Amino acid sequence: MDSSTIIKQSGIEFGTSGARGLVTSFTNEVCFAFTLAFINTQDDVKRIAIAIDNRPSSSAMAGACISAAKSAGVEVEYYGVLPTPALAFTAQCAKIPAIMVTGSHIPFDRNGLKFYTKQGEITKQDEVAITTCSTQVDKIELQPLPLVDSSAFDSYIARYLHVFSSNLLSNKRIGIYQHSSAGRKLYPQLFSALGAEVVCLGYSDEFVPIDTEAVAESDREQAKKWAAEFNLDAIFSTDGDGDRPLLADENGVYFTGDILCMLAAKSLGVEALAVPVSCTTSIEQSHFFKKVERTKIGSPYVIAAFSGLTTKFNAVAGFEANGGFLLASSIYIEGNELLALPTRDALLPVLAVLKLAESLPLSELYNGLPSRVTFSDRLKNIERPVSNSIIENGKLNPNKLVEELNLEFLHLDSHDDTDGLRLTFSNEDVVHLRPSGNAPELRCYTESTTLAKAKKLCELTLKSISSRIA
Repeated sequence: MDSSTIIKQSGIEFGTSGARGLVTSFTNEVCFAFTLAFINTQDDVKRIAIAIDNRPSSSAMAGACISAAKSAGVEVEYYGVLPTPALAFTAQCAKIPAIMVTGSHIPFDRNGLKFYTKQGEITKQDEVAITTCSTQVDKIELQPLPLVDSSAFDSYIARYLHVFSSNLLSNKRIGIYQHSSAGRKLYPQLFSALGAEVVCLGYSDEFVPIDTEAVAESDREQAKKWAAEFNLDAIFSTDGDGDRPLLADENGVYFTGDILCMLAAKSLGVEALAVPVSCTTSIEQSHFFKKVERTKIGSPYVIAAFSGLTTKFNAVAGFEANGGFLLASSIYIEGNELLALPTRDALLPVLAVLKLAESLPLSELYNGLPSRVTFSDRLKNIERPVSNSIIENGKLNPNKLVEELNLEFLHLDSHDDTDGLRLTFSNEDVVHLRPSGNAPELRCYTESTTLAKAKKLCELTLKSISSRIA
């Protein structure tokens, strides 16, 4: 059978970050089909890099991908459990393609494959090429996993030790919430090398689906307890594959991803940004940047905007509301060059913000920022057709949707359907609905003048939708 038929019959689709689906759908045959199709859509592939996250199904999927690559005569460099940006950076330096086996933040009964060409993260055009490629998948013979190569682990740490001072974090007590993150062994080593006193927290033998866009209330409360108990200056964590950060201040209060990255971009001297429509309007209101270009949600869209920006500006970056920071152009930090890495990275924005704060408490970085606060959450187990129906009906009659959401106390000023449906009200409050690109979920992003107001808007919106579809 050819790969396109196998992929189509699997029901697995590309979302905002790779191909995602149920673990039961990622059979050996399907992993073979994706791997062979990817290899055959690239030019002259002799070597490929592969790594995994810590979810239970990732090793078996990697074994199938590695076996498929070897069956095509391609050498494999296997890096084991590794953050996605570490794999991307290593593959970029070696000028070889890569496959990351990860479902990021989605539950452990799901997983995914993320692909990198020799030039970097695949485009939407690449996704179409992979799913329509007609490569024959004949005999499937599984080979044992090769020994893990530790060089990617080391080179990713060296990337940041090269540009940041070894005393960057001296006199800082940094909590590392390890859970099941792919970088849980790497982060303590790096932060210690930068001078921090590291306190490791929350190591888990079971996979924990941390979503940096919708941090659970239990995780928020736990961070506050840890900050007080261990007298911490900050708490750092990531999602499952280490490309989206979480950073809490000395009070255990988490930064939202877009505020974190906005401050990081300021710290790094970025001139122009590409960000999705879901990010806070504080980015424009801060006047930190010469140009801000808004895109659809998903790293491929942010990356697509880079080509136009890098021709006009020297320092270009992008980020998403989840905190994943993409560096489009090489920059200099303390006189040392940091190479561009146009894929989501959890480490760079956190280190840049810690550098920006210097000896100040992290909470003081909020001083002087526009009074705009975002919040996000989602309804789980909402199939895409249901989410699409709500949004499409809202596009046809946005005022009726406002009424159905029990938001009639607000006056609708405008709506934007760049990605999902974004409602902006006369008081500048925002409610943005869109189906998740990675899971059967309906996401809601809100913005207001305080966290309490943004959270209340989100809760009311999701509660109203839940009651209508129950």
